[in-house]
Formats: sequence, C-alpha cells, structure tokens
Amino acid sequence: MEETTRNILIFLVGLIVLYIAIHFLLKKLGKDPRNILPHNIANRVMVPLITIFIAVAIQAGLINREIITDEGQVEFFQQARSLLLIFSFTWFIIVAIRIAKNQFLKQFDVTTADNLRARKFYTQFNIIERISIFVVILFGLGIALLTFDGVEEIGVSILTSAGIAGIVLGLSAQKVFGTIFAGIQIAIAQPIRIDDVVIVEGEWGRIEEIKLTYVVVQIWDKRRLVLPTTYFIEKPFQNWTRNSSDILGTVFLYTDFDLPIEKLREELTRLLNATPLWDRKVNVIQVTDMTEKTMELRALMSAKDASTAWDLRVYIRENLLKYIKEYFPDSLPRTRLEIKKDLPRQEEPSGLLQR
Repeated sequence: MEETTRNILIFLVGLIVLYIAIHFLLKKLGKDPRNILPHNIANRVMVPLITIFIAVAIQAGLINREIITDEGQVEFFQQARSLLLIFSFTWFIIVAIRIAKNQFLKQFDVTTADNLRARKFYTQFNIIERISIFVVILFGLGIALLTFDGVEEIGVSILTSAGIAGIVLGLSAQKVFGTIFAGIQIAIAQPIRIDDVVIVEGEWGRIEEIKLTYVVVQIWDKRRLVLPTTYFIEKPFQNWTRNSSDILGTVFLYTDFDLPIEKLREELTRLLNATPLWDRKVNVIQVTDMTEKTMELRALMSAKDASTAWDLRVYIRENLLKYIKEYFPDSLPRTRLEIKKDLPRQEEPSGLLQR
C-alpha cells in the first residue's frame, strides 16, 4: 500500500513538472514575435492542459494501476476521463481557430484610409470564426452525449411527454437558426462590413461588431445600437461606404435673390483649397429651389470618408454664412413689404350719411 501511494505521488509530481515545463515553453514561444503563437498562448491553453493531465492521471493513476476496483467506480471515472478529454480537445480546436484567424488578419490594417479590402476580410473571418466555434461546440457536445448510455431514449421520452414545450422550442429554434443563417448570408454577400458607415433606425453610426446573431452599431454620440442580423437582410438601410469610403457632403443656404452667386462660388473654392478636409474632387454651388421669399443654394463637396465629410460641411456652412454676413448682409433672407401712399379715399355710403 505504501509503495502504491508513493508511486501515485511520484506520478502526480511528474505530471505537475511536465505541466510547468510545457507552460514555460509556451510562454517563451509566445514572447518570440517570429512565432505564429500569440503572446498569451500559455494562459489560453492553461485550462485544457490541466484537464488533459487530470484525464491522464485518472487513466494511468487510478484505472490502469487498479487502485479502484469497484465496477461502478471504474465506470464513473472512465466517464469522467472521456468527458475531460472531449472538453480539452474541443477547447484546443477553438483556440487553434482563433489563432489562425488572428494570424491571417494581421496582414490587413483597418485603420488606414483605404481599408475596404481589410474590412471585407475582417467581416468574413469574424463570422466564419463564430460559425466554426459554434459547429465545434455542437460536435463536442454530441460526442459527449454519446458517452452516456440510453441518451437517445431519454431524449425521445422528453420530447414525447412535452409536446407543447417541444413545439415552442421548435419555433424558438427556427428563429435562432434564421438569425444564424442571416449571419452566414452577411458573411457571404456582405451588405455590411466592419467599420461601414450606415444609417439605421434614423441613426448615423459605424458597424462596430458583427456577431453570428446580432450586429452592434456605434452611434456618433458613443451609444451602441444592437440589431439582429436579420435586420440587415429584411429591412432597408443606408450604407455610405458600400463600395468606397469617399462621400459627398451637402450644405444648404437660404438667401435673398440679389446675392451674387459667382462671388459665393469663388469663396467656396477658396475655403475648400484652404482645408485638408477636402479631397479636391467635387466643388459645386447650385440654385436648387426658390420660394416667394428666398432662393435655396446647395454647396456640394467631397471628402475621403463620412466623418471627414461631416467636419467639412460644418466648416463650409460656418464660413459661407460669415462671408455673406460680412460682404453681402443685405442678401440674407428678408421679408419685403410694399406700402402705397396717397390712395384715393372711398366715399361713405349715402345711407350712413343720412343717419
């Protein structure tokens, strides 16, 4: 008995030493930038490594050495060993999927001005990663259930005895799978991508995250709008950066009819040339409408992206208004009133004079 206990202790100490050695090696490899392994690889695989060592300890230390001989206990520990191995290998596969995705996406930079191709791959691989992890977890769960005897009979009896609950669950699953398929469709067709500028629910924002079942839109005032993936398949929305990030900005001005438009065009050109916000592509002022009191002028300009276009519009609107107030103050909107003098006085009716 003492020899057996000593052997178990030696075996456990050997496993601990082996774990420490593997953990140290992975930590060292993670610090080397030449390796594909991430810097935190040791922490990411710590849990599955421990579960594998526990499974090995159960098999080699308890079952093979016949420390436990009771048939029920042996079956229980074999079951636990199998579940631990399934859990650890599933975890390893998930970590491998994430490492492969991150390594592939390192060659793309979404912070550059022309990041359309990078955003395309980021969107595709983020969704593919989540779909793959979902499939791996389902596969691991299925294998784990197969280790239990009679699980099929239990499942059939539950579904038979709870028909109404099964119908509700089926309807719920239909909606869940609908959102999942919508996520797959977004990954393939890509109506939206990471960092796209969109108008949804009357809000201006950027696509911050695309999950398998929902999309997070960062609104301009730092709020987050969370929408199901089916929203971008079933409902119309505006995507300002679908094909390119450059965009046109508009500024509307309402002035009197005597404003010299050519002078205003010259001032717009001067303002645009004086700011780096303009990408030097579009520079137009047109009279787009008239009313009985004012005329509507539309200044059209271009910028490299939506955020820059917003700043450019604000800059042009403020300075054009300042220019009109300084040089043509009489051309601001005004109301005309004509008063006619020396009108002939109408005579009162004769009946009123008699009274």
